[in-house]
Amino acid sequence: MHVNSFSGLLAFAPPPAGSQSGQQQNPLFTFLPVVAMVVIFYFILIRPQQQRTKQQAKLLSALKSGDKVITSAGIVGTVVTVKDKDNTVTLRSGDAKFEVTKASITEIRADDASTTTTS
Repeated sequence: MHVNSFSGLLAFAPPPAGSQSGQQQNPLFTFLPVVAMVVIFYFILIRPQQQRTKQQAKLLSALKSGDKVITSAGIVGTVVTVKDKDNTVTLRSGDAKFEVTKASITEIRADDASTTTTS
């Protein structure tokens, strides 16, 4: 017989008598790595994102006229009006006055530069 034919026949042979073919592994140990990965993903990815979302919502609900803010585009300005119906904010920055969405506000700066509130 040729060597390749012999190894092919061995693939269909029953396992040796000393192997553990009769014992089944506990299903808990089979799914334990999957459960561990889900828990790790929750604490590394999902939970911090939920906390950032809550903090951003709290920041936007505390937004009022006269606050100094920074937008996601890097524009620094002072809030003139807050329109809850349209979810927009009117800002004044230097000589310009413009309207941005509330979601674009990333930081409310306090009057003194040492204290800032970020999202």
